[in-house]
Amino acid sequence: MKDFPYTESKDTRSGFGAGLHELGRTNPDVVALCADLTGSLKMDAFKKDFPERFFQVGIAEANMMGLAAGMTIGGKIPFTGTFANFSTGRVYDQIRQSIAYSGKNVKICASHAGLTLGEDGATHQILEDLGMMRMLPHMAVINPCDYNQTKAATIAIAAYEGPVYLRFGRPVVPNFTPADQKFEIGKAVMLNEGTDVSIIATGHLVWKAILAGHILAEKGISAEIINIHTIKPLDEAAILASVAKTGCVVSAEEHNRLGGLGDSIAQVLVKNRPAPQEYVAVNDSFGESGTPEQLMEKYGLSEQDIVAAAERAIARK
Repeated sequence: MKDFPYTESKDTRSGFGAGLHELGRTNPDVVALCADLTGSLKMDAFKKDFPERFFQVGIAEANMMGLAAGMTIGGKIPFTGTFANFSTGRVYDQIRQSIAYSGKNVKICASHAGLTLGEDGATHQILEDLGMMRMLPHMAVINPCDYNQTKAATIAIAAYEGPVYLRFGRPVVPNFTPADQKFEIGKAVMLNEGTDVSIIATGHLVWKAILAGHILAEKGISAEIINIHTIKPLDEAAILASVAKTGCVVSAEEHNRLGGLGDSIAQVLVKNRPAPQEYVAVNDSFGESGTPEQLMEKYGLSEQDIVAAAERAIARK
């Protein structure tokens, strides 16, 4: 099992802020809109250096989506910013009708996703957003794993023509991917080659999968670990190649077990190569208030949960 050393931990929302600021310097068509959460979304630097391209819309998320859709008609590339719950659940109609239906080039950037929003509780911890957004025609869905990958993804989606949902979060997590990485939309990243079980993870669960891989290695189990940062379009070839080798799979995501990465993988397998699959995800429930680590433990999203799921999947081969 490979080591993935890191020298610092950072929040992925700061990766978004850094990527957006770099786009401000390099792409004059990029504009930013925020729904009264500039500091939380780390959009301050963009606002400071490019005030003529920053639009504070206030607590009016639906209006923000309509404004963003309109700006694309004039050739702008709007990046909207608010919490994931408000970026999807509150404005689904506007996204569906004004952005996805006509394929508008809007980048919907969503922070504070999943359980790791923490103490704000169930009303803010959206666990359905990946499913909601991947079901929309034309919508790309991206969920990077650390600061560096979030920064790279933010820069990459500006060059992608069409609507994008970019998901990231508040907690500080290990920053282990290369700073100079090339982010390829729809291309999975092989982190560790293995022979006994495929662990396919996204977002904050990628680091948990790496930790699980080390525990499994100590038990003599060889885990192949893949970072799926793009939920849609999904890298089906990478999934099928891995499962052809290992014969079973674990999906790991900070999301409801319904409609997210796990179901996306299951659809690929049932059509092409049926194999035992175990889910590490929230078991169709809302969250609650607590620290991120407490919630990840309680709702079954720890490295030990991935280890147990891997052992179950292997036993079913």
